[in-house]
Amino acid sequence: MTADGSKVVSLAAAAALVPDGSTVSVSSSSGLGCPDAMLRAIGERFAATGAPRELTTLHPIAAGDMYGIAGIDHLARPGLIKRVIAGSYPSGPSSMPSPAIWRMIHENEVEAYNLPSGVLFHMHADAAAGRPGVLTKVGLDTFVDPRRQGGRMNDATTEELVRVVAFDGEEWLYFRAIPVDVAIVRGTTADERGNISMEHEGAYLGALDQALAARANGGVVIAQVKRLTTAGSLPPQRVHIPSVLVDRVVLDPDQMQTTQTSYDPAISGEVRRPLATFEAAEWGADKVIARRAAMELRQGDVVNLGFGISALIPRVLLEEGLGEAVTWVIEQGAVGGVPLLGFQFGCAANAQAIVPSPAQFTYFQGGGFDRSLLSFMQVDADGNVNVSRLAARPHVTAGAGGFVDITARARHLVFSGYLTAGGLKLALADGHLRIVQEGATPKFVREVEHVTFSGRMARDRGQEVTYVTERCVLRLEPDGLTVTELAPGVDLQRDILDRVEVPLRVSSALRPMDARLFRPEPMELSLPERSVGYPARRASIPPQPGGGTLDSS
Repeated sequence: MTADGSKVVSLAAAAALVPDGSTVSVSSSSGLGCPDAMLRAIGERFAATGAPRELTTLHPIAAGDMYGIAGIDHLARPGLIKRVIAGSYPSGPSSMPSPAIWRMIHENEVEAYNLPSGVLFHMHADAAAGRPGVLTKVGLDTFVDPRRQGGRMNDATTEELVRVVAFDGEEWLYFRAIPVDVAIVRGTTADERGNISMEHEGAYLGALDQALAARANGGVVIAQVKRLTTAGSLPPQRVHIPSVLVDRVVLDPDQMQTTQTSYDPAISGEVRRPLATFEAAEWGADKVIARRAAMELRQGDVVNLGFGISALIPRVLLEEGLGEAVTWVIEQGAVGGVPLLGFQFGCAANAQAIVPSPAQFTYFQGGGFDRSLLSFMQVDADGNVNVSRLAARPHVTAGAGGFVDITARARHLVFSGYLTAGGLKLALADGHLRIVQEGATPKFVREVEHVTFSGRMARDRGQEVTYVTERCVLRLEPDGLTVTELAPGVDLQRDILDRVEVPLRVSSALRPMDARLFRPEPMELSLPERSVGYPARRASIPPQPGGGTLDSS
């Protein structure tokens, strides 16, 4: 505490507590929950004094937005950060300047890793409990696997943070827990003792585990909040980070709830928005793809949702009068409600519950949900999917985020995207699709640049995998990618088989895509009932007499 017994200090005073060479963990999800004022203060201290230097920063989900004026970009200065370990990074369209952190990564000015967000959260929990690290099958045969890139993002990054190990006769990935020296977290209100509540936040993220990890290592916990209250005035059920874990509190009354959003009470659950106030998805090919992906759903499903075209699917269901037919679950922690679009992605309005991200990722990694609706940038002949890196346009991709955690055991995966990119122009009329100008860049390629999802592992695990495009639907079958549906107006040979770099099988039961997909009016969609119960799964760790051994392989 300060001399007067208060934990509340200025931003500059808190920034002075970050030592050279320390490991700093930041709680954020892009603009959601980002302690931006505190990160800015550290950057300003470095600009003025040259300290702190050589930091390692941990970001389970990205800190900052596509504008490159917030979050990690405050720290993206040569000499300030030595190493970044993140589940995702700020990203934006190619028309915008690259965030500074991407320039540093591309120019080998910083060591950079991209590890699965859920695993990173759980590494904090293990560090907090004094456990050695995370033993998991998440990431096997993906870019996280050390037999591929091991999560390394550039030539400056050489240390292996991930190992392949054998345990009880099975192959696992081992992620060593990383001690935390400083945790920078965010909440809404702090009382005089330093208890932190989150009543205006759109997500709790992993702030509690990050604070616990710093405390276990004898480190410092700095909490940024928007307001202060007297001791004892916060109901104990509302305290998310107790005072015993908080060393310093800094105040930013202007902190944003999420990117471009000062405060939306429907995001925090203070009010519920009428469903009629949500705008329908704009008519176009994105909506066609989202509609076809929605047809994979079942009444009563619990469904994970990813960024991109898939984010439109809740709006499709709302338009069809099916707004409550499924329960959405997103990695930032919202359960139920309506996931939001654009800069607010990661938030949900009208959520039934908001749980901490580490718990949500435990749920995902265990495969307890029904379906996941995600996007793709590239697909190859093995059914591998890349969403995490394009060498020619690195800053328009955000890294993997929770994609690797979510896809590891999902029962049914639906990946959405276009068959080609680069100048593609389409016309939709009378229930047909016409390709006005073909895209110059195939998206079904001989070999993806980054394996974010392993088709080989999916076949071994018995996962159901569907790829939805504007002109066809494909499924991953034991003998390869198979075209199962064809858009009306599209020629199989000219518009599909000749436009991919991979051999495609054609189903003997090939059928047309539903013509209603290609008309602007609502489809009068109905969803089949969800099956009761789940297929039995083999235990993750098979019982064996005499215990197990852990060996590098």
